[in-house]
Amino acid sequence: MYDYLIQNARVLDGSGALAFPADVGVRGSAIAAVGQLGDSSAAHIIDARGRYLTPGFIDIHRHGDAALFRPGYGRAELAQGLTTVLNGNCGLSLAPVAGPHRTAALRYLAPIVGAIPEGRDFPTLKDYRIQAAQVPLALNAGMLVGMGTLRACAAGFEDRPLTDGEYRRLHRLLEQALADGALGISLGLGYAPECFYTTDQLIRALEPLRDSRTVVTVHMRQEGDGVVAALDEMIEVARALNIPVEISHLKAIGKRNWGRAVPAMLDRITHAREEGLDVACDVYPYPAGSTQLIHVLPPEFQSGGTEALTAALMDPGTRQQIRRRMETGTDFENITALVGFENVLATSLRLQEHAVFEGRSISDIAAAQGKDPYDALFDLLASEECAVSMIDFIASEEDIAAILQAPFSGVISDSTYPDGGLLHPRVYGTCPRLLEAYVREQGILTLPDAVRKLTRLPADRFGLWRKGRVEAGADADLCLFDLERIHEADTWQEPEQLACGMDYVFVSGVPAIAEGRFTDARSGQVL
Repeated sequence: MYDYLIQNARVLDGSGALAFPADVGVRGSAIAAVGQLGDSSAAHIIDARGRYLTPGFIDIHRHGDAALFRPGYGRAELAQGLTTVLNGNCGLSLAPVAGPHRTAALRYLAPIVGAIPEGRDFPTLKDYRIQAAQVPLALNAGMLVGMGTLRACAAGFEDRPLTDGEYRRLHRLLEQALADGALGISLGLGYAPECFYTTDQLIRALEPLRDSRTVVTVHMRQEGDGVVAALDEMIEVARALNIPVEISHLKAIGKRNWGRAVPAMLDRITHAREEGLDVACDVYPYPAGSTQLIHVLPPEFQSGGTEALTAALMDPGTRQQIRRRMETGTDFENITALVGFENVLATSLRLQEHAVFEGRSISDIAAAQGKDPYDALFDLLASEECAVSMIDFIASEEDIAAILQAPFSGVISDSTYPDGGLLHPRVYGTCPRLLEAYVREQGILTLPDAVRKLTRLPADRFGLWRKGRVEAGADADLCLFDLERIHEADTWQEPEQLACGMDYVFVSGVPAIAEGRFTDARSGQVL
């Protein structure tokens, strides 16, 4: 007898194969059988006629490290079919954080993951996993360990080579995090303090991973004018260490790079794979990103962390230096020069006097204050102690389509979870956007391939062999839906709108959504 028998489904098993008619029996937390099961008995029978049954969707790139401790966490994810997420991305994991640089590290992380939850402390990844397991989770969650966090804990935010002792400390922290259950490693070479590595220093930092199958995800050093060179660097790292490398949120920032850099990078990844290197990429299906607002500044001025940067932004001489670099620099990800101040929106503003500027561009803020855009930017960051997020319109829809169609690309959201302010719509809408816009409306992907990129491809990438597939013995993480009813409800102005169209979402064999309504089940696991 099954706990649930899903009859007459159009099964997409996650492999990319066409849908096939079948019944699926669920017993406990696993799929017990797939086939013609019409004579079987079950405690609950669901008629799935005319609807697709797929594995639960997986997002390997979110920043919900702190958010999963918040009340109500999981509704935005479940409504779009997500049953498994990986946090700790872009080198910016909330654990492990300990030692003399703990406060500086937490301040730096806050615009991405939010503040550390009250009463919590995560000096090791094991501590994080134990405390997360005590929270009734609505969906499965795993952690990557951020190399930026590890370097900050080992040596702070100074722009200098690490000493031999600091490398040993960094390696101990890395090995301990893997022993504590990290599913992979993340790099944030666009952020302090990892932006201070040379390529050789980065290879040395990653030395404990040599010849391992531990996946290294990377927010590359540049995504603007130098993005192709940044990819070449990571291919060099993959070759030097013989490790799997996942290029996070592949894109080319700025119109002068659109239609040129992405084809070149896809070609380079293809050749690297033909060489035998395990290099792949992923993409979020939006033309705008979201991260710390300090990311628009030249990286060398971020030495010392946000406290030092705040002081620097209040110094007239240093402001002039920063401005000159931003006006002319091409050797860093010079976002305002590439897309303009009008395409950079300030979010997560904490001060009451700035509330009217929430979600407005730096150009608009400057005009409202009667200031030059540079002065408006610097004043805003300094007064907010650099704890500001942004939404920046940077990428080309044509480039996004090209990346989506690459056979080795996955789909992510890169969702950030600051403590307040205007969220990016991708927190609520990535999966429905992919299915509604890129499958149903534009035909850029077929539904089987889109489902593969949301399920088996990321599961296999991180060795989650019981997830991302509809087959006997697999975890019963499942989605049941009618493609015509899938809809991204959020907007840029009102992003916190739940997606529509999921009839059932199972997590570990238990419906978290049934007949389109939340059940408030909490059957998620810490991976």
